[in-house]
Amino acid sequence: MFVTRLISGVILVAVALLTICSGGWVLYFTMLALSLIGAGELYRAMKVREEKPFGLLELAGYISIILYYVSLVLMFGAFQMMAVILGLVILMFVYVFAYPRYHAHQVMAAFFGIIYVGVMLACIYQTRMLPGGTFHVWLIFLCSWGCDTCAYCAGMLFGKHKMAPVLSPKKSVEGAVGGVTGSVILGLLYALITRGPLLQYAVICGIGALISMVGDLAASAIKRNMEIKDYGKLIPGHGGILDRFDSVIFTAPVIYYLSVILM
Repeated sequence: MFVTRLISGVILVAVALLTICSGGWVLYFTMLALSLIGAGELYRAMKVREEKPFGLLELAGYISIILYYVSLVLMFGAFQMMAVILGLVILMFVYVFAYPRYHAHQVMAAFFGIIYVGVMLACIYQTRMLPGGTFHVWLIFLCSWGCDTCAYCAGMLFGKHKMAPVLSPKKSVEGAVGGVTGSVILGLLYALITRGPLLQYAVICGIGALISMVGDLAASAIKRNMEIKDYGKLIPGHGGILDRFDSVIFTAPVIYYLSVILM
């Protein structure tokens, strides 16, 4: 399992380097594909998907995510809110005219998937396309994956007080502190290497690390509620897209807006 997880991790890093460094349409279509796959995992977990894939409601969710991505290249996001509202209208159209095929909670879950996976994950692309985004975008991964690694090490060495004993018994307060501290240090090192602003990178990484832990726990809570172990099996040793990008999904919009405000 460890070897499989390690190999998958190396491949993920290589793909991330290739697509993010390339930026532009390469990153755009990569993030669109990841969003659609992640939405499919969520729809399966939350019972939006019917016995056969690509039911009307599920398909409406995918179309809405595609429309949101289209809005990103129209005047760089001026139509984002319109795309989100249009997505809700499309879902309600299916709900009303297919009634009583779908329940209200399925429609809400479908709309949640548009925001949770489509809109939030798209912020990786949006961050990359900002002025200076070539450097800012890596803060997303420093915050999320860096915090996860540092929190794990700190928790193993010093963990005594449970942070969320019912939801995630292995996570500790000491691990959380170590994760945030480690992320701030990584931000400072990254600033020194790239000659970026020390204070801004440190603040962004610290805030991003805190939010990334919420994202991790939120994904775990959904899995526990739906009584599943993993969202998918796409990435050997890691699970699905949502299993690997659970913290990134929450961190990406935070880094995007902090980059807009602070840079």
